[in-house]
Amino acid sequence: MRPLSTLAIGALVLPVAAQAADPHSWAQPQDVVITHIDLALKVDFTHQQLAGAATLTLDWKNPEVRELVLDTENLKIASIEAVDGKGHAHRLDYKLAEPVPAMGSKLTIEAPKHPQAVRITYATSPGASGLQWLDPVQTADRKLPFLFSQSQSTHARSWVPLQDSPAIRFTWHATVAAPKDIRVVMSAPNDPQHPLDGSFDFIQTHPVPSYLLAIAAGDLAVRETGPRSAVYAEPSVVAKAAHEFEDTEKMIETAEKLYGPYRWGRYDILVLPPSFPYGGMENPNMTFATPTVLVGDKSLVSLVAHELAHSWSGNLVTAATWRDIWLNEGVTTYVQGRITEALYGTRQANEETLLAIRNLQKTIASMPENAQRLAPEPRKIDADDELSDVAYDKGSWFLRRLEQKYGRRDFDHYLESYFNHFAWHSITTEQMLAFLKSNLIEKYPGKMSWDEVQEWVYGAGIPKDAPVPDSPRFDAIDKQRSEVLAGTLPASELDAKDWNTQEWMYFLDRLPDAPPLATMQDLDAEWHLTGTRNAEIGMRWYVHAIAAGDKAVWPAAAEHVTRIGRLYLTMPVYKALAKTPEGFAFAERVYAKAKDGYHPLTQMAVEKLFARIRAAMDAAKSAAHKG
Repeated sequence: MRPLSTLAIGALVLPVAAQAADPHSWAQPQDVVITHIDLALKVDFTHQQLAGAATLTLDWKNPEVRELVLDTENLKIASIEAVDGKGHAHRLDYKLAEPVPAMGSKLTIEAPKHPQAVRITYATSPGASGLQWLDPVQTADRKLPFLFSQSQSTHARSWVPLQDSPAIRFTWHATVAAPKDIRVVMSAPNDPQHPLDGSFDFIQTHPVPSYLLAIAAGDLAVRETGPRSAVYAEPSVVAKAAHEFEDTEKMIETAEKLYGPYRWGRYDILVLPPSFPYGGMENPNMTFATPTVLVGDKSLVSLVAHELAHSWSGNLVTAATWRDIWLNEGVTTYVQGRITEALYGTRQANEETLLAIRNLQKTIASMPENAQRLAPEPRKIDADDELSDVAYDKGSWFLRRLEQKYGRRDFDHYLESYFNHFAWHSITTEQMLAFLKSNLIEKYPGKMSWDEVQEWVYGAGIPKDAPVPDSPRFDAIDKQRSEVLAGTLPASELDAKDWNTQEWMYFLDRLPDAPPLATMQDLDAEWHLTGTRNAEIGMRWYVHAIAAGDKAVWPAAAEHVTRIGRLYLTMPVYKALAKTPEGFAFAERVYAKAKDGYHPLTQMAVEKLFARIRAAMDAAKSAAHKG
């Protein structure tokens, strides 16, 4: 790590990480930093591109440097100009390097006179990794085309030329032109009453990192859910979504009581088509959400609690590098649990926590040792691969340990002070730990040793004394599952009529990796799990039924992965199918039909999986031939 410097802000003196090279970015922020971006874009559904200009306001740090280096990916650059304070422009020379996998193309702009701003006129590629263009038939209402972005982790560079690193924060302003029957929304305050007149204007006054840039455009209706919240979705979906998310204002108020005021103004939710590759994305002012959480009983709305919690941990205080991503996801998952507990009770919060804990306990030992650490040593992986259950679940588990040691009152006070102290900054693990040491560990001596803190953050695995919540209902489910597997409890006598989504998830998660075929068939005959529209239950059911050898579920599993593009709910089913040659051949046929409906990130994930399997099969054939 680089040494720490300090930056005075008002009465505070904040430790700020010296600008270190981001291994996932070409940018050189030690020389120059973008402080503001003006975007003027046109949404072109015919050519599947955003076209226009990005004007970058610059803060030059190094008087000796003669170049501005930016991140791009498959952008078509038309021209680059220097712009002075009076708006006068002159062309600049530039070089666009050959693309590098997972990095894109380095854009080097000759700028020896250090212009106040640089304007880049460009257009995106139809295959931009951060954008998905949907034909009308790929949407819920099948009337109009749809566009949405996914910039995390390093995909903003595929639709805006910029410094694509979480350490660099900037304000922005965008004007967007679109067909007059299309609504455009972005990760800034949105006006629910905005007319569909083909012209939209957005201003983000808070400095944000590039991965929080977001845009969507389509046939979107709006239902307000509170004085500062609304749901956006296709007309046939919006009423269902508004019902599912009707507690949004209560969630905001609950989080404010815990950790201080919500600082972003509005908090809206956009429900995307099923191809969205994630459960939710915490874009400022407007969470992008998967439709798979719309199950009718609010059992999966903790996703909204999670994305809302990012308004404090992630968007307000941001991980400076992807190696530090647990500062976003671990803290957020802890805050999510507190919001869920306050609104829906200890039972639901504990059940969701236990689901995550049991899954991590099952999987962490199979991970490389370095990947088991909250703050791993530098590793040569794609930025997207830095995100894992360790960041989310071990990170939140560490915070629950701190809460247990220091008590809720003192820990809540500490966490609110942490958010206030580092507000609007990107920080490293080491900065967080320095603040933790001064403001919690040393402030209340004798409650937790620094060695224990270091073990949680830098050690592999889970510390032996990690706290595990109680759940009598899960204990009862464990007993029934054992009896069903032993054959002493018929599937018809399983006490599951009133199980919620989390309880079914827990029952299925703890089945053996390859359960008995007869048991799975009995469960299906009694509880009709094949064909369920609850995607959380469906994913788990298909994975275990396929492993049991039940080929009868294959068509329904194929429908599941074709209907849903969310990585978390799709990839496990592909992996389960691909464990046998026949299943792999079936998975390839399913993917060939489903591919065009997937987001580029989902396509890349499935194709990486298939490439690994083919390589392993080829290696096995080669070894057999040599033998």
